[in-house]
Amino acid sequence: MTATAWAWLVLLFPLLGSIVIGLSFKVIPARVAGIVGTASIGLAFACGIAALISLLGESPDARHHASSLWDYASVAGLDIKLGIFVDPLSVFMVLVVTGVSTLIHLYSFGYMQSDEGYHRFFSYLNFFVFSMLLLVLAGNFVLLIVGWAFVGYASYALISFWYRRTTATKAGMKAFVINVVGDIGLVLAAFLIFRELGTFEYGEVFAKAPQVFHSNEWTVTAICLLLLVGAFAKSAQLPFHTWLPDAMEGPTPVSSLIHAATMVTAGVYLIARTHVLFVLAPTAADIAAFVGLATLLVAGTIAIAMTDLKRAIAYSTMSQIGYMIMGVSIGAYAQGLFHLMTHAFFKALLFMAAGSFISAMANRQDIDQMSGFWKAMRFTSVLFLIGGLALAAFPLTSGFFSKDSILAYAEARGGMYYWMAIGGYVGAFLTAIYTFRLVFRVLPGTPCPEAQHLIETGELYHGPAINPATEEAEDAEVGFPGAHHHIAEQSKPMAVAMAVLGFGALFAGLIQVPGVTDVLFGWLDPVFAGSPLSEVHPSVGAEWRGLAIGGLISILGIATAWLLWVARPELPALFRQRLRPVYLLAVNKWYFDEAIEFLIVRPALAIGRFADRSFERVVVDGLVSGTEEIVGGSGRLVRVVQSGFVRSYALLLIVGFAGLALYFLLSSS
Repeated sequence: MTATAWAWLVLLFPLLGSIVIGLSFKVIPARVAGIVGTASIGLAFACGIAALISLLGESPDARHHASSLWDYASVAGLDIKLGIFVDPLSVFMVLVVTGVSTLIHLYSFGYMQSDEGYHRFFSYLNFFVFSMLLLVLAGNFVLLIVGWAFVGYASYALISFWYRRTTATKAGMKAFVINVVGDIGLVLAAFLIFRELGTFEYGEVFAKAPQVFHSNEWTVTAICLLLLVGAFAKSAQLPFHTWLPDAMEGPTPVSSLIHAATMVTAGVYLIARTHVLFVLAPTAADIAAFVGLATLLVAGTIAIAMTDLKRAIAYSTMSQIGYMIMGVSIGAYAQGLFHLMTHAFFKALLFMAAGSFISAMANRQDIDQMSGFWKAMRFTSVLFLIGGLALAAFPLTSGFFSKDSILAYAEARGGMYYWMAIGGYVGAFLTAIYTFRLVFRVLPGTPCPEAQHLIETGELYHGPAINPATEEAEDAEVGFPGAHHHIAEQSKPMAVAMAVLGFGALFAGLIQVPGVTDVLFGWLDPVFAGSPLSEVHPSVGAEWRGLAIGGLISILGIATAWLLWVARPELPALFRQRLRPVYLLAVNKWYFDEAIEFLIVRPALAIGRFADRSFERVVVDGLVSGTEEIVGGSGRLVRVVQSGFVRSYALLLIVGFAGLALYFLLSSS
């Protein structure tokens, strides 16, 4: 079979899984639904491997294939195909998405088993993965938009999965609305592309663009800026990021899926896929790089002050996506995608470990109430530590090799990009601090009551069912979390998934060691070979120097966290007191939510209320009422005339004929 045939199967299996589980929820047991959902993604991963093997059998220059099932629309010069585009980039994304998603499904098999919405959860989860795969395999901008919108809907459904929680439904709606803003940007960009180039197909667009557009021409710059609106909204970059921490209202496997394998990586993929356009619009590319840098720094400062375990990890995702956005925008395409892959491993692992801790805490997420889990949950603690080391880019972990490869490229490009590299190192220092703040707050110390209960009885603490965000009481019926909780120490599927991710978090970086291995960059090279920016290559010595600097910064950050939260735990309170304005800025998330509320939400509501009181009541209601009166009056007149008496109708005819005769007599005179 060809690579494109395998790629169609990659799309088919998750879609079938979602449909089968959704339609047969009354027939098949919950356990079977979990098996079907996990197996469908596993089969998609196997097909992705088959597509990889198929492409490896071809010469590098020939590793790009378009395939179409049928013409979706063909009229007046508009030719839209239901087609896919298979090349090293799309296959790479397929393997990351399906590989990590299979492990998340396996984890969910154990984590969600007591939830009354088990069938619905796996149906949504399969659809989410299908949507992301459609996005990365799309062969034209129209199908890309379809996948983009599907991902937005799937995220809304999963974030709001516990729909009887008001906080969850609000978070889902917030994510959906912000992502729709991004959808609008993507749609407008597609319209401009079609107007200028006459096609939506990737191959034709990327071939024609250098011939039609000049560097920094306003049209191509506008196209790229609109693409960035879509990318920033989906990847939670400033100022469209506020939905991401609120998305933690969904079940932990959803958080893991959104942050590691799907959705937030879509913006990184979009910029990499359309790099031909961004080369022609360097101003837009530089704007993207600066936004990525700003995001990674702002998110890092917020994560240091965040006490909600999942939200702190969410801000970490914002920060790491900032590195990726900066990388693919400045020309470090393969480096940014390398970090995307390693981040998928350690971020999924961190969320899974956090899910185990939260289950042991009876759904509480506040790290101020956690301690001593190293003694109570050794397996989860070890893997949480591994994920933390990789996130902090500790030497020889996967994050160490991938993050610093982006910064090494920025240094090699020089100029203002050198200063971006310095900003990236500052962000790395913040990353090490906030990551090990979580580690040192949750793992060591005297066990908290919930951890002590687990140590003494071997059973999880089950307190009153509450919403961790509001402390409101809730029950365990459909639409709320299940009555029972599950941890990796007591669930083999959860443990297996976390162990595999732990291995990846430690060793995945070894596929791309400077001067030693070149597996990933060599695979992706044909995709970006035409870009002049791909000719920038930092020397092996410069890369190792960057790794040494990054490793030292990581160790210093970890040491700083140890000093603040282990050796001198009184210092954070002192700093909060001495630097209160800075602390308030961080703990209030730089007041982005308040600014959006003041600048956008309130004016929109005010305009809506004004329109309701004036235009709606006076103009619209007036038109409706006037039309109603006209129609009603006409009906009443007709009812009078249509009396049912023959002599009345005869009289009307006589009067009518008399009127016509009078008209013709007057006209002839």
